[in-house]
Amino acid sequence: MTMRTLLTAAAIISSAFGVSQSPSVHDSFNSNVAPFALAGADAQLSAAFTALDQQANPVLPEPWAKADPADSLYRLAREALSRGDYKRAAEIFHGIPERYPQSAYTTSGQALYYEAFALYRSGDLNAARERLNQLKTRFPAMAKSDGASLLTRVCGELAKRGDESCAMSIDSTARGGSDLATRTGSQGRNCSPDADEDSDDRIAALNALLQMDAERAMPILQQVLARRDPCSVALRRKAVFLVSQKRTDQTANILMSVARSDPDQETREQAVFWLSQVPGSTGLLEEILKGSGDENIKEKALFSLSQQNEPRAQQALRDFATRETENSDLREKAIFWLGQNHSKENTEFLRTLYSRLTNEDLKEKILFSLSQQKGAGNEQWLMNIAVNSKEDIELRKKALFWAGQSGVPISEIAQLYDRMSDSEMREAIIFALSQRQSDRTAIDKLFDIAKNEKDPELRKKAIFWLGQSHDPRVQQFLLDLINR
Repeated sequence: MTMRTLLTAAAIISSAFGVSQSPSVHDSFNSNVAPFALAGADAQLSAAFTALDQQANPVLPEPWAKADPADSLYRLAREALSRGDYKRAAEIFHGIPERYPQSAYTTSGQALYYEAFALYRSGDLNAARERLNQLKTRFPAMAKSDGASLLTRVCGELAKRGDESCAMSIDSTARGGSDLATRTGSQGRNCSPDADEDSDDRIAALNALLQMDAERAMPILQQVLARRDPCSVALRRKAVFLVSQKRTDQTANILMSVARSDPDQETREQAVFWLSQVPGSTGLLEEILKGSGDENIKEKALFSLSQQNEPRAQQALRDFATRETENSDLREKAIFWLGQNHSKENTEFLRTLYSRLTNEDLKEKILFSLSQQKGAGNEQWLMNIAVNSKEDIELRKKALFWAGQSGVPISEIAQLYDRMSDSEMREAIIFALSQRQSDRTAIDKLFDIAKNEKDPELRKKAIFWLGQSHDPRVQQFLLDLINR
């Protein structure tokens, strides 16, 4: 899963809430931390919603006509809009053309457009639509660009509230059937695959479909997804998400069809990703894992399986993790997602798989995944790996680190230092102790190593980590060492 995919969803959803609403240092271990980004997918999506909602206000142009008689009013309106006082902003913007019809802020259309936007954000939708219709008449160039997208947003809200004319307009714009771009290609259109509702009113219309019922929205979305013209890529990407939010008995099959046949890679990936939100998609996702040669698509399918709340999905992940013909990076992903689903079956499977594997990267991923499953006895299992001299030294060090992070009693780690003769493992134990500095026993053991360890390099390591501690005893200890 990519942040681009998450932000695509967030961008679509944020427009639906436009009217005063918002949806609710140890190098050898650094590589292990990366999967946390994947584990926080929901949190990232929530953060994306918040960030985009905070950016929902357009950035008004800086006052550019200081000698203009309306300049002070424009500044006041701009300030009111920026702090979210939409009613006040609308009143001030409305007053500019009334009092100063020859002002640059009037003749440019800026005052009228931003009055409409402020009315929209305040919830006065009919007044906003009226101002935008005036914009069409008086300032057609602005109406065709910013005005068209804003009018589509306004109409989306009105359609949701039962305005039939707006509902028909949204249908027509989203379908593109009567749109000039459908007949003449890209003429007059933003054909970028990353186009958004601010640059394309068709996308704003698609966003408005999120608020309509599935019976009415689905045929339009299917028609959009069937398009193959160059200017439909951005539309199809948005439509994929919208389909996933309209729960019907056809939702999963529609997304699967897109995943198989859409010519755009990003659209296919998003279709597989959003299957994660459609219950009962496990069988389709299994087909993707078995039939697709695209590793990016498979990665999305693994994530989507991890989100399916049924035993069959977890079994599919276990089966994939054992498949030696698959790319090892993808097998690592499967192992990671198994670790995020805490179950006895997954714990036993991962331990058994570890004993069978020869690939050290996969074994390392299992160590991490098991460390995430608290309360299943994995802490002691990790310690057993750490003390097993037959294991690879790097894996033993990783196992020790994750055992320490999983809550193994610090006294056990401290005692292990005295039993361990290998200097690399002793260094790893010093690091593990340093990560538990709030535990007095850990600091006591570091004191002991710094005083009594015969290996000067290990003493230096202990002294270094003591220097990073906030324990009040450390300062005097270091002074004593200096003066000794």
